[in-house]
Amino acid sequence: MGGVFISRWRPGYAVMDERYKYPPLSPLSTGLKCRCPRCGQGRLFSGFLSLAPVCRSCGFDNSVFDPGDGPAVFIILISGFLVIGSALFAEINFHPPYWLHFLLWMPLGLTLPFILLRPFKATLIAQQYCRRAAEGRLVE
Repeated sequence: MGGVFISRWRPGYAVMDERYKYPPLSPLSTGLKCRCPRCGQGRLFSGFLSLAPVCRSCGFDNSVFDPGDGPAVFIILISGFLVIGSALFAEINFHPPYWLHFLLWMPLGLTLPFILLRPFKATLIAQQYCRRAAEGRLVE
């Protein structure tokens, strides 16, 4: 194949020189560290959940990513299962008073989604990068 290179990464297109410059990284490790999915060095977020416009290490354009509401839905389901399951287990086995249930499960139910949301969103973004996910298009 000739020397045809695409200068900017776009979803769905392979950049030939990018594979040599930036070897593939594990989406799970870069996601849990909240790092750039291409280089693994720069920070992915500029705020709590807002993406940085570009990576400070490699200059990668993060505006191509759109995880939507997927991370929030998964985190609500996972944390709800953990908190409600734990509360039911405690009620069936130990029969604690209601005020103790409130003191145990209310703070956990409120903080667990905030703890899990940022790394889970970063992991989904890293998966999008790894799989070259793009918007669906109709073929005519």
